[in-house]
Amino acid sequence: MLINKLRDVLREHQRASVQDLSLKLGMAPDALRAMLETLERKGRVHKLPAQTCGDCCKCDHDALEVYAWGAPGESTVSLHR
Repeated sequence: MLINKLRDVLREHQRASVQDLSLKLGMAPDALRAMLETLERKGRVHKLPAQTCGDCCKCDHDALEVYAWGAPGESTVSLHR
């Protein structure tokens, strides 16, 4: 099941943007968001506060929308690609 692959990727990397997940899993961002919302309701993942990189508004929203494994407040290790 795709949701299990999504879970495994987030467990392994601890956090990832919707864009990274989309590329890794070969899925549309909107389909991923639906699964991420399901995992969020179950307390398995949480959405990190919105990221910004400046005032130009040219950044892809999917690259700035980041989810992390675990419930908010749980200790997670920050891993970089």
